[in-house]
Amino acid sequence: MQKAVLGIGSTAMAFYNQYRHDMVAVSGETTGYFTIPRIKQRMMADPVGRQILTERPRINSRTMDLDYLRSLPLGTFGKDYIDFMDKCKISPDTRMPVKFIDNIDDAYVIQRYREVHDFCHSLLGMPTNFKGEVVVKWFEWVQTGLPMCGFAATLAPIKLPMNERIDLTRDYIVWAVKTALTAKFYMNIYFEKHFEQPLDEFRQEIGIGTPPVLS
Repeated sequence: MQKAVLGIGSTAMAFYNQYRHDMVAVSGETTGYFTIPRIKQRMMADPVGRQILTERPRINSRTMDLDYLRSLPLGTFGKDYIDFMDKCKISPDTRMPVKFIDNIDDAYVIQRYREVHDFCHSLLGMPTNFKGEVVVKWFEWVQTGLPMCGFAATLAPIKLPMNERIDLTRDYIVWAVKTALTAKFYMNIYFEKHFEQPLDEFRQEIGIGTPPVLS
C-alpha cells in the first residue's frame, strides 16, 4: 500500500514537472511491479539479453571512456551519442540508483532501462526538450509496457496547445509507435558494443528508420 501511494504521488509530480528526475525515477520503480519481471523474461529469452543480465554492465563516466567516444569518426553511434550528450550538457552519471525494488535482478532491469535512455535519444534522433522526451517515452512504453512511460507518453502532451498536440502526434508520435512495434527490443541491445558502428547501419540493423527532425 505504501509503495502504491508513493507511486501515485511520484507519478503526479513527474507529470507536473518532467524535469523532476527523482520523481520520474520513483514512479518507474513503484508502478512497474508487474511489468519489470516481464521485461526480465524477454531479456532471458534472448542471448544478448541474457548476457546483459549476467554481466550487468553499468553506463557512467567510469565504465565508458568519454574522450575515446569523442575521438570516434563522425557518423558512428558512439560519436553521435557523445555529441548529443555534450550538446545537451548532460552526463551519464545523473541516473539515480534504484531504491524501491528489493529483488536484485529486477532492480538491475530498471537500472538498465534508466541508463540506456540517452542511447534511445541518440537512436531516435530526439532532443531532450519536452516534445523530444514525449516521443522517446512513447517508444519506450510500446516496447517495455512500463506504466510510468505510458503515463508520461499519454498525459504530458495535454500541456500543449491543441494544434501542437496534433502536429506532434501526426509527425512524430505515430512514427515512434510504428518504429517501436517493428524494432528489436532495445533492452536486448548491448549498446556499448556498437559504439564504433556507423549509426545508420546500426539503426537499420535493429529496425529503426531515419528519424524525423524535431528541433
